[in-house]
Amino acid sequence: MTTFVDTSALYALLDAGDLSHVRAAQLFPELVARETLLTHNYVLMETTALVQRRLGMAAVATLLNNLIRPLDIIWIDEQIHGHAADALLAAQARKVSPVDWTSFEVMRRRGLNCSFAFDDDFTAQGFRTIP
Repeated sequence: MTTFVDTSALYALLDAGDLSHVRAAQLFPELVARETLLTHNYVLMETTALVQRRLGMAAVATLLNNLIRPLDIIWIDEQIHGHAADALLAAQARKVSPVDWTSFEVMRRRGLNCSFAFDDDFTAQGFRTIP
């Protein structure tokens, strides 16, 4: 099975003070062992910027050198970007990020129904989340 990995999970893995850190740290090795894990380059950019700002460059190095190694990365093309932007504008939902809309589009195109995420926006879009 393939599971999509969201910024919220990657960030929780890196921030020991995050409320979801312990659960993320427990689940990630299990997921790596039994699932194909997938994300996209917008998630990587969003996570890198967030981690750089909040946790510093050592945490960015851990993200880029360790955490993303087991992930399959999809590079967003113009078509996926356009569909995600259209969905963002159609929804008129200020609290759902453009990166999340891109994630939903990738998941739908790939037929994925499960995400490793601590973000309620995935369940609101009909996806199952781990945990």
